[in-house]
Amino acid sequence: MTEEESLWIRRFHQSPEAGIRLFCLPHAGGSASYFFPMSRSLTPAVEVLPVQYPGRQDRRFEACVDDLHELADRIFEAVRGLADRPVAFFGHSMGAALAFEVALRMEAELGVGPRHLIVSGRRAPSTCRVEQVHLRDDDGIVAELRMLSGTADDMLGDHDILRMILPAVRADYRAIETYRGRSDGAVSAPITVLTGDADPRVSLAEAHRWRSHTTGAAEVLVFPGGHFYLNDHRNDVNGVVARILAGA
Repeated sequence: MTEEESLWIRRFHQSPEAGIRLFCLPHAGGSASYFFPMSRSLTPAVEVLPVQYPGRQDRRFEACVDDLHELADRIFEAVRGLADRPVAFFGHSMGAALAFEVALRMEAELGVGPRHLIVSGRRAPSTCRVEQVHLRDDDGIVAELRMLSGTADDMLGDHDILRMILPAVRADYRAIETYRGRSDGAVSAPITVLTGDADPRVSLAEAHRWRSHTTGAAEVLVFPGGHFYLNDHRNDVNGVVARILAGA
């Protein structure tokens, strides 16, 4: 990897013979390590390459990026050199919007996009809700994290940990809540949409709206659970991803 690629991309398991690379983009406040279990499950058939955003873990001293389009631009620059073999994207929540935006840039700039786009826990870019979690005080943001059940309670009760993670969480929420996707934006890659049947942030109708953002095939798969349904269904989700990429 180049220095820029190494800054943004994590490789938890070596997969030198893999026929496809899967870039994984985390949720708001999330980090590359969230995808360690997926990497372990899909290796060696797939080279799983999670993206590490600035402002967290080993990049915690870097300034966060609170504009989703700027973040997508920077991620694209980091991954474009790794598109020398077939690639696919998996993004959860904010990461789903980012995966879509990076795929758009890849098709426009390189003339070829990902083989498949897997988006999880996020409504289609053409849908819009007024959300202002990023304007809340710290207690308000913590309340949101508790409601979504994606962050361990012991972390949310530790003031030292909160002091470290809240700036990144707030910046990410600002990025995704101010994001407005183009209603006519579409990729040529097939899209698979994964959603929880009790997700308070994504209705089934909003999940199906992803169909208008591809000129290829689209499917919507519904799992039991809320916004972080995949925490309880990792094996099932990994199986779906493996099936998709085997055919890509």
